[in-house]
Amino acid sequence: MSTYTDPVFRCSATGDAMITRRLPAEGEYPGFREVRDFIMRADFRFGNLETTVHDFESCAGARSGGSWLCSPPGVLEDLRRFGINILSTANNHALDYSYGGLERTLHYIREAGFPFSGTGENLAAASRPAYIDTPSGRYALIGCTMSFNPENMAGPQTASLPGRPGVNGIRVTKKYRLPREDMDHIKRIAGALGINAPSDIIRAEGYLPQLAETEQPFGELLFEEGEKAEIVPTVHPEDMKRIADAVAEARFMADYVVVAMHTHELWGKSKETVDPVSRDFSRACIDAGADAVIGTGPHLLRPMEFYKGKPVFYCLGDFIIQLETVLRAPGDMFAKQKLDGNARLDVLFNTRSGNGKRGLCYDPVMYEAVIPYWEAEKGVVTQMTFLPVEEYFGLPRARGGWPRPKADGNILERFAAMCRPFGVDVAIEDGLGKVKL
Repeated sequence: MSTYTDPVFRCSATGDAMITRRLPAEGEYPGFREVRDFIMRADFRFGNLETTVHDFESCAGARSGGSWLCSPPGVLEDLRRFGINILSTANNHALDYSYGGLERTLHYIREAGFPFSGTGENLAAASRPAYIDTPSGRYALIGCTMSFNPENMAGPQTASLPGRPGVNGIRVTKKYRLPREDMDHIKRIAGALGINAPSDIIRAEGYLPQLAETEQPFGELLFEEGEKAEIVPTVHPEDMKRIADAVAEARFMADYVVVAMHTHELWGKSKETVDPVSRDFSRACIDAGADAVIGTGPHLLRPMEFYKGKPVFYCLGDFIIQLETVLRAPGDMFAKQKLDGNARLDVLFNTRSGNGKRGLCYDPVMYEAVIPYWEAEKGVVTQMTFLPVEEYFGLPRARGGWPRPKADGNILERFAAMCRPFGVDVAIEDGLGKVKL
C-alpha cells in the first residue's frame, strides 16, 4: 500500500522576453545550455511574453507600450527551447498592433500549446487562471498588468454584446495630498487659468460627483487636504477583487498559485525602488491565497522579499532584450521621432537613441537579470537559488540580447545589497546566489 507524501513544488521564473529574433537555426549560442538547464530544474517554468506574435497581420495601434513590438510566431518555439512552459501575456505591449494583433497573438500561442494568462477576448478570459499539470502537482498562473493604455483593458461581456479584447488590467488611483496653504495656492492658480472650467460645467450638470470641502481639482489631478505633501496610490477595488477571486478559484483548482504582476510604477529617485502600490498589491495577492508573486516591467533588477513566508520578486530584469531588430515599424513610431514613415529602420533607431547615447539598448544595467529557482513544501519555501545572467551587452544588435550566465559577482552583489533591507540574505556561492532561509 502506497503512502501519500507532500509534494515538493519546483519553480523557476524569467523576466521580460522582448524577443524579436529567432535562436540560431543550427546549434546553440555560448551560454544557452547553462541557462536552459537551470530553468529546466523546475516543473513550473515561467516567462513574460512582452511582444505581439504574428506576421504583421494587423494594423498598428494608435498608441503602443513604447515601441511597437512584433515577433515572428517561431519565437514561441524558441522560448520552449529555453524550457519555459507557461506564459504571462499581460503587459504594456500586448496591444501594440491593436485588437487584431492581440487576436493573432492569442491564436499563435494556442497553436503552440502554451498555457497563458493575462490577455483574452474579454475581461473574463483575460483574468482567467492558466494551469499546467506536472509530476509535482498542478500549478496555476494569473497574469495582470498595472501598465497599459486605458483603451487596452479588456471589457466585460454582457447578455447583449461581446466583451472587448485586452489585458487583465490593474488600475491605480493616486491621491495627491497637500497642506492647507498649498491647497490655497492650487485653488488660486486653477482659478487664474480656468483649467477646471470644463469639469465644473459637467459637474453642474450632474455627470461628475460633487467635491468635498477638502478636495481641489487641477485639470485631471485631484488634490485633497492633508498634513503633508504626499502621493497615495491605491489599486482600484474592482480590480483587486477580480484578482482575489481568480486566486481563490485557482487555490481550489491547483496545488500552487502564482500571480504575475507587470508594472512600470516608479517611486522615489531610482528605478530600483519598490513602489508602495506594487508592494501592497503583491501582499494582497498572498493574503488572498497566492503562493508567489513574480514582478516584471521596469527592465532592470528590483529586490525580492518574503511576505508570510511567500516569495515576492519585484522585478527579475530582462530575460531577452531585442528592441532594435523588429522588421517593420508603423508610421506613428517614425512620427514620434519626427521622421517620414518611409525612412529606413536604422535611421529610426539611431534618431531615437541619439546614435547610441540613450535608451534601454544602451544601458548595461538593462542587460542584467537573475533567474530564480525555488522549492516549496507545505506552502513554505525550503530553498532558493539565483542564476545571474546578462544579455551580451555591447555585441552587435544582430547577435546580442540573449541571456548567458555571468558569474563575476557584480550582478549578485548588487541584487543582494538591494534585498538586504527587505530582510533577505543572499549569499554568493560558486557563481550562484543562495538565499539563507
